[in-house]
Amino acid sequence: MPERRPFVRLPTDVYPVNYGLSLKPDLIDFTFEGKLEALVEVTQATNQIVMNCADIDIITASFVPQGGEEINATGFNYQNEDEKVTLSFPSALQKGFGTLKIDFVGELNDKMKGFYRSKYTSPTGEIRYAAVTQFEATDARRAFPCWDEPAIKATFDITLIVPKDRVALSNMNVIDRKPHPDDENLVEVKFATTPIMSTYLVAFVIGEYDYVESQSSDGVMVRVYTPVGKAEQGKFALEVATKTLPFYNDYFSVPYPLPKIDLIAIADFAAGAMENWGLVTYRETALLIDPKNSCSSSRQWVALVVGHELAHQWFGNLVTMEWWTHLWLNEGFASWIEYLCVDHCFPEYDIWTQFVSADYTRALDLDALDSSHPIEVNVGHPSEVDEIFDAISYSKGASVIRMLHNYIGDEDFRKGMNAYLLKFQHKNASTEDLWDCLEQASGKPIAAVMGSWTKQMGFPIIAVDQEQQGDDRILKISQKKFCASGPHNEENCPSWMVPISICTSEDPKCTKLKVLLDRQETTITLNSVGPDQWIKINPGTVGFYRIQYSSSMLESLLPGIRDLSLQPVDRLGLQNDLFSLSRAGMISTVEVLKLMEAFLNEPNYTVWSDLSCNLGVLSSLLSHTDFHEEIQEFIRDLFTPIGLKLGWDSKPGEGHLDALLRSLVLGKLGKAGHKPTLEEARRRFKDHVDGKQVLPADLRSPVYLTVLKHGDSATLDTMLKLHKQADMQEEKNRIERVLGAISAPDLIQKVLNFALSEDVRPQDTVSVIGGVAGSSKQGRKAAWKFVKDNWEELYNRYQGGFLISRLIKLTVDGFAIDKMAVEVKSFFESHPAPAAERTVQQCCENILLNAAWLKRDAEDIHQYLLQRKAPPV
Repeated sequence: MPERRPFVRLPTDVYPVNYGLSLKPDLIDFTFEGKLEALVEVTQATNQIVMNCADIDIITASFVPQGGEEINATGFNYQNEDEKVTLSFPSALQKGFGTLKIDFVGELNDKMKGFYRSKYTSPTGEIRYAAVTQFEATDARRAFPCWDEPAIKATFDITLIVPKDRVALSNMNVIDRKPHPDDENLVEVKFATTPIMSTYLVAFVIGEYDYVESQSSDGVMVRVYTPVGKAEQGKFALEVATKTLPFYNDYFSVPYPLPKIDLIAIADFAAGAMENWGLVTYRETALLIDPKNSCSSSRQWVALVVGHELAHQWFGNLVTMEWWTHLWLNEGFASWIEYLCVDHCFPEYDIWTQFVSADYTRALDLDALDSSHPIEVNVGHPSEVDEIFDAISYSKGASVIRMLHNYIGDEDFRKGMNAYLLKFQHKNASTEDLWDCLEQASGKPIAAVMGSWTKQMGFPIIAVDQEQQGDDRILKISQKKFCASGPHNEENCPSWMVPISICTSEDPKCTKLKVLLDRQETTITLNSVGPDQWIKINPGTVGFYRIQYSSSMLESLLPGIRDLSLQPVDRLGLQNDLFSLSRAGMISTVEVLKLMEAFLNEPNYTVWSDLSCNLGVLSSLLSHTDFHEEIQEFIRDLFTPIGLKLGWDSKPGEGHLDALLRSLVLGKLGKAGHKPTLEEARRRFKDHVDGKQVLPADLRSPVYLTVLKHGDSATLDTMLKLHKQADMQEEKNRIERVLGAISAPDLIQKVLNFALSEDVRPQDTVSVIGGVAGSSKQGRKAAWKFVKDNWEELYNRYQGGFLISRLIKLTVDGFAIDKMAVEVKSFFESHPAPAAERTVQQCCENILLNAAWLKRDAEDIHQYLLQRKAPPV
């Protein structure tokens, strides 16, 4: 890692108590005027005040000590690199309270951070702009001079001066709305005083919106704001929010602290959503659901994101991390409890099994790299904060909290949570504070156990061997660090405190024994387990580790996959572990292909989803060989039976998971060139385009993908036309994600150019380019060249932010030749992207791992794929 910049937090000799803030945005010229009157406390005499400030021009500043004379500032010294300003005063400000007055101007930028502009089309077809905010992590300082650190909390009195035909929202409810004295087209909207809160959670939105509203059973007014004319599409999120608030209220035993909460869809939005207290902002696709045109996975996504952001109203907003080092706690916790909440609202989603595929395995993959990082990272300069909004903070964070919850048990966990929220409400806390509260509630060594998972990167692989002694089974288990590049045999190998549970075939749902492995190895006796029973470590796939069974133990588990006596989440975990062991070179990939063939009777959506994901990785790897077609045939063979069973049309009595499975399977078969699927997809696509028979939302992705993958320039033109006509952002995104499947080189280029066109929202360009890179060998080369050729524009567009990291990862992660790692590394040495340094390292490491995997296993895989088709002798 390059040298980190020296970073100093703000001095504490002047401290804000209340911000009186008035802002007047200009939606034509994209500027804003602001007035700040902050009540501050001077804790030791000083003749300067240091605050955060970025892209703001201060016009005048003065200080009025309580009961004293106004003192004008004599100088403003901007430290732009550090996003600070120092106000100098001619004499020392004495200890005590006073009012700091600042008049300033700023710009409504187009960078999706700070106080920015978002472009939308009015129902009459005019292009207009809304003014919206995104302050996390360090961008409140772009809207007003402030002490922009999470631990410097204050109350806020906000007034917005806006055109009278626009909606104006902030964290609190409106208490006064009156005409502006100088301009009858403007109104002054005044909001109630907020609780004590951090600057990054302040928010305002000025634009044109409709809304639906309802009251939760505990009396909180909930509104969902949508684009004009689309109020209908806010109903699903409203229903989730009104169910969720009382659920959290009850879970935490702490009432929601504000009188109202608004959820609002923002057209241009970099993240998925942001938990601003009382005014949660979302991408349109994370909030809006149209009963006719939204697919099942979109509903599920909206439910999860709403659950995530509402959890933050307590965990993050009421109690806030002391510094960005503890960000993982905020995000990991919310990423875990969103599943608890969705499971409560929609038990039919089987959402906890999906957690394992969506979060747990993703985190294991990233965390096995040498260039991973611990969950807790010491963060200094703001440019380092963006970098930790990644799968380690969110997904590994959520996974270790799930493991912790399982280790403690729900009752003690809730008791500890409640103590933590009550003790630190309206204050700040660190990771250790939460461990203390959970330790007191449970009597277990939480800090010691959890420290091993948050302070060191990586996780263990648990090796298991067994022998039978009479009626007892003796298990020998040991741990060492798991590395994506193969086993770790160093002297000073790190170790973890690993909660291990064990079940047997007698009752696969029930844990027979729990132990805490707190050393390198140990021996365990399982009483009365006969020789014919199998043993499964980590039932429920809750512990954050991989497992390597002895071959006899593994053999005995395989029938449990075929006859489905192993739980779905354990069938998934077993396959996923073996797949990653094959990538690490600890077993042959052929072993995994054989295992995959045992999933012929698999009914579970999530198990198929994880299999499909791993086959996608393999298919992408083998696109570098001349037998890519053989792996497609393997995929067709594996997915055909389930495809035939499901058919194309939903049957009466089917639910959410059947819809997800059908979409997955048809897409997989279509992409792999399964003839009957391709013909049916083309037929239905034609009917859809001709307006004869509209495709159900759940079939659109697989059909679009299939016809594009095997389509020509006319197909692409039709898709682009559908994109233009689409009224819903969800449909536009659906199309954007699959455009890259087209295979002719000139059409690939056309898709890449389209990615940067006016027709694609800036936050979605990344998924168009990523779709091209992920679809084929040609696409990967073309996308990487395109990113290099357009680097200035792309970098400027995302300015640091995590979208730049995502773009790089999606574009280069699939290469499998050593020299590509060198090329990627040298490109970013000459085109630095500080917020993506770690991503670049991870990508280079992945490319080298892919290349090694290919060298090691390609020939064996090829032989296996050939002989599986050979007629028996």
